[in-house]
This record gives sequence, structure tokens and C-alpha cells, in this order.
Amino acid sequence: MQRYTDTRDDRTPDELWLVEHDPVFTLGQAGKDEHVLMPGDIPVLHVDRGGQVTYHGPGQIVLYPLLDLRRLKVGVKDYVCRIEQAMIDTLADWNIHAQRREGAPGVYVNGAKIGALGIRVRHGCTFHGLAFNIAMDLEPFSRINPCGYQGLQVTSMLDLGGPSSLDAVKPALVAHIARLFGLDVESAAPHLPA
Repeated sequence: MQRYTDTRDDRTPDELWLVEHDPVFTLGQAGKDEHVLMPGDIPVLHVDRGGQVTYHGPGQIVLYPLLDLRRLKVGVKDYVCRIEQAMIDTLADWNIHAQRREGAPGVYVNGAKIGALGIRVRHGCTFHGLAFNIAMDLEPFSRINPCGYQGLQVTSMLDLGGPSSLDAVKPALVAHIARLFGLDVESAAPHLPA
């Protein structure tokens, strides 16, 4: 992500990277170690995104939008709103009503967080992104103060009557991102580390 962002120019295409991580806690640049309560056997990585601490693991879609905001003529605040809206619209596809929460970026259903944001913008280009709970073990969230909020409840699509398959949700999420940013989407071979 960082290399792609640092080496891109005005002609570099925008990309959406979809991944599913092994269990890991990530702590953003301003993240406070006190929000990691009992990591146990799950590693804690310090990363260069915004936000506090979150958990990534199997059953969660992590989407990294690598977008040139200048070319798209989108400001950072609007970018965050559009990313949240893509998750809200995806949930609506399964008749799950979600909303934003003022002052707490992300997406919530009945007060429980289902989608988290941790972004970075450098030279007008985005990296890092969103984590969307689909069908995952939520227990590791009890080992942290999710996003720096003590007692914040976390939920998943499966717990709300949604699908159990990431493959069912990925195309809907990508379609909503593409629509909200005016992107044409085509599949590409995955980037593999050198």
C-alpha cells in the first residue's frame, strides 16, 4: 500500500484491494497502548493509519481503497462519508439499517459497530481503509477498547441475519464504492509481495 501510494503518479490507476487478515490487533498512529487490554496470543501491530485500536481476523472484509482524491475531486471529509455510505448501502441490500455516529467514524447498527475506518491520505492519495464485520468471531474485540471506546459493542452481518459468506458481500461493497466514487471496476490479478 505504502509503496503503491508513494510511487504513483497522475496516470496511476486507482485500485481497491480486498483482503481477509489473520488475527491481528492494529494500533493507529495516535493509538494509545492502554486501549489494548489483553491481547493474549494475537499480535499487536503499530500501523501508519488514523484511529485507535481495532481487530482484524477471518470473516471480516478489509478493503483498502487506493484512490487519487485530487483526480476524483473529493475532499477527505467527503471521502470518509462515502466510505461509510458504501457500507451502509451494502447493509441495506440485506435489509439491515445502519447509520453513522457523530464524532465516531464508522458504521453502526443499533449502537453496535459493524464497520470501522482507519485511513491515511498522502499527497492527495488514500491508503489503509475499512474493516467490515461479516461472519467473524467477535470475542477478540472484548480484549480491546474498540476504536478507543471502552465498552463499545461490536456486531457482524451474520449476527444481524445477513450472509455468512464474504464472497456474497464483496461484490455488493465494491459496486457501492464504485458508484459513490464514479469508478469503473475491473478485476485484476492480486498484488503479491516482492
